[in-house]
Amino acid sequence: MKIATAAYPLDPLPDWAAYKAKLTDWVSNAAGQGAEILVFPEYGALELSMLAGPDIAGDLEGCLRATSDLMGDVDDLHSDLAARYNVHILSASAPVFDEGIGPRPVNRTTLFAPGGGRGVQDKQIMTRFERTPWDVVGGGGLQVFDTALGKIAVLICYDSEFPLLARAVSDAELLLVPSCTDTLAGYSRVRIGAMARALEGQCVSAMASLVGDAPWSPAVDVNVGMGGIFGPPDHGFPPTGVIAEGVMNRPGWTIGEVDLGRVGDVRADGGVLNRAHWADQAGRDDAPAVVSLR
Repeated sequence: MKIATAAYPLDPLPDWAAYKAKLTDWVSNAAGQGAEILVFPEYGALELSMLAGPDIAGDLEGCLRATSDLMGDVDDLHSDLAARYNVHILSASAPVFDEGIGPRPVNRTTLFAPGGGRGVQDKQIMTRFERTPWDVVGGGGLQVFDTALGKIAVLICYDSEFPLLARAVSDAELLLVPSCTDTLAGYSRVRIGAMARALEGQCVSAMASLVGDAPWSPAVDVNVGMGGIFGPPDHGFPPTGVIAEGVMNRPGWTIGEVDLGRVGDVRADGGVLNRAHWADQAGRDDAPAVVSLR
């Protein structure tokens, strides 16, 4: 199958029709290139805050609530596009106020299947900015989605830098990593995390990024990154682990062809068996002895 990962620029949208046209164009473009699953980046939905006006979009608290208020319509649009183009879509994540979780918003993305199914995944571990001053909180637990394409899990940006989270969803054959980073260092941390998780779990990871400047938004004013699709550097995968990658900060889709059957093959009979040997760490990961060589 073909996976499409977005390098997605934020636009100061004038109205809902402009957002609908933009998203439709992006989805139709990827589907036209044969993609079966489309991955949008973290916090890409914040461009919707401009529909409430620049004063709201330019306010850290106001942009949270303005975006969250539109997510019902946003989800319905994604579901319609997934059905129309017969694709799976991981939506750009958004701040969502969920009374079932608490008074502060979570960072949530939704996976849409062409048959109408949908499932949400919240970010688990917040970055320093999300904690203070933004006060976005960790949401509901991790999930594995059983789809017609295979088993899929989502680790939103910073979550990809924590191996125990990936281990919790190690049944997944495909990890989706939507990201939002404002420096090359930040992009590199998430990319390295996505590649490491593919190595440890012997699976495929697909990373999407926000790109470009959005000076009207204090939350996502500078964005650095590109799309990337990674696998374990083992039998049936590129020796570098890089299946496909885009061009830094160039908007558009990065598309790579992946056979998830190779995930099962390498897990069963790879050159190494990282996933199967994970348990061998038990008892060897206690606090180490400190040996003085002074």
